[in-house]
Amino acid sequence: MRSRRSLPVIAAIAALAFALPAVAAPDRWPGRASYSVPKAKLDAALSCSPEVSSEHEPVLLVHGTGANREANFKWNYWPALQRSGFTVCWVELPRAALGDMQIAAEYVARAVEVMQRRWRSPVDVIGHSQGAVLPRWAIKYFPSGRHVDDWVGLAGPNRGTLVADVSAASGETAEAVWQMRLRSRFMAVLNAGDETPGPISYTSIYSAHDELVQPWTTAGLRGGRNILIQDFCPGRAVTHVSMLLDAAVYALVLDALTHPGPADPSRAPSLVCFATYMPGAAPAFPGSIPDWSEEVVTSREPPLMPYARRR
Repeated sequence: MRSRRSLPVIAAIAALAFALPAVAAPDRWPGRASYSVPKAKLDAALSCSPEVSSEHEPVLLVHGTGANREANFKWNYWPALQRSGFTVCWVELPRAALGDMQIAAEYVARAVEVMQRRWRSPVDVIGHSQGAVLPRWAIKYFPSGRHVDDWVGLAGPNRGTLVADVSAASGETAEAVWQMRLRSRFMAVLNAGDETPGPISYTSIYSAHDELVQPWTTAGLRGGRNILIQDFCPGRAVTHVSMLLDAAVYALVLDALTHPGPADPSRAPSLVCFATYMPGAAPAFPGSIPDWSEEVVTSREPPLMPYARRR
């Protein structure tokens, strides 16, 4: 609802929180970046469910690293949100989201633009893992960011993850992995200035048991609603992947999408912590296998786009 304000798998690593280096970057909201990828190619990556006549805003799903949209969402949020009365769209990120995250963010920015024009409505965005970070880049730098109403991040490495640092220590890894390091240029610029720009409701949901977003404190955002799932449901075992199937997480997501402002745990159903799976989802994994054939291994982080460089 309209609000006022409000990779490959690597073994789990425990760590202390790191501070990002200070970067003097101007706030740029709404952004003015332009697409480097042809619009026809960007548009071909977006598909939507049949339109649902309801008061809900359309929802865009953004998948994570090394995945595709079906592997990430076909067994959970894609069917569940439709059954809850939402029109749902999802975007297929290039190279299984292993390439330059700045390029992947263009697919998200264009998807929001197309959805807003089609339904003449603000757009809500739900992203998992890297899919939570990409919309933030799109919001910060692209004009379509002004059309986002709710941003909901699930297990998003918003300040990077030590797992990426470990992978990059080998000297070669995927471009997106370089960019998700704790002290990458990408993360430093993304988090410089206002982390939650615009009249957008920001809800970040994360778990202390996440084996890939480490330290898990990197998932929080200054200015947003940050919800550690174990604070909401004490002792709940939620991993990076099971975040996509968890009933309590889904209750918080629905709360964010159906009320002004970010999610409010006090509004969630009182017995939701006793439920295991979100309604309308399949505990099995019926999604398609991601295509890693276009993965490019490199020895350094991709350079920042001109629009994101320090002036």
